Amino acid sequence: MIKTLYKKIISERQRNNLRFAAYKLRSLFYRGDQYYCICCDTSFRCFITYGNDPRPNALCPSCHSLERTRVLMYYLQREVKLFDRSLKFLHFAPERALEKKIKAHKSTSYFTADINSNLADHVVDILSIPFDNDTFNLIVCSHVLGHVADEAKAINEMLRVLKPNGEAIIMTVINSLLENTFEDDGILSESDRLKQYGESDLLRKHGQDFEQRLQRKDWTVIAKDYRLTFSAEEQRCYSLGNGNREVIFSCKKN
Repeated sequence: MIKTLYKKIISERQRNNLRFAAYKLRSLFYRGDQYYCICCDTSFRCFITYGNDPRPNALCPSCHSLERTRVLMYYLQREVKLFDRSLKFLHFAPERALEKKIKAHKSTSYFTADINSNLADHVVDILSIPFDNDTFNLIVCSHVLGHVADEAKAINEMLRVLKPNGEAIIMTVINSLLENTFEDDGILSESDRLKQYGESDLLRKHGQDFEQRLQRKDWTVIAKDYRLTFSAEEQRCYSLGNGNREVIFSCKKN
């Protein structure tokens, strides 16, 4: 009853803010010098084990960035040069750890998008993006396509609103044992999805064909395991994952 009352009185956005404030306080007990998070610029003695299939040192105790979030942040900073130029940037299902840092960069026009109004500034269905053709220089869509009913339409919509020479950065979980993506419309329950896909709200398990699924005649797709630009010790210290969740698919519009 108390939990129900709490949800009635406190909005989801406010609950999220309170939760992250608690995380930041708790993170004081993890301070050290063995691991470093680029997203909150903080060092820790360890990160937190996380995932349905538990991954050690995966979650930042302070900002809750994951391995993929940190890889993406390094890529945006070093390769996209996000903080060195002005861009019009559309970010789907924005990771809070990234959102805070990007919003501090005032020269970028930054649009966060989600179907849940409590999780982004703009309510956007990726299957029908409410922006004109050729609007954005940069789109980030990390670990979203596995949850979307019509993946092909979502990809086409991102291509449509991306400016010529613009870049869409797309990431997902890749199952290296699967040659082709596995999806079955008959898998409906959350428990069956968890069993078959690894997460209860996933609609497919992407395989080695993901790059091919992204291909369109109007953009060029390149898969980049950006972790490999770091030394083995840096990969450990920054906790950049094993490549199953962290590969960047860079899609540049012709």
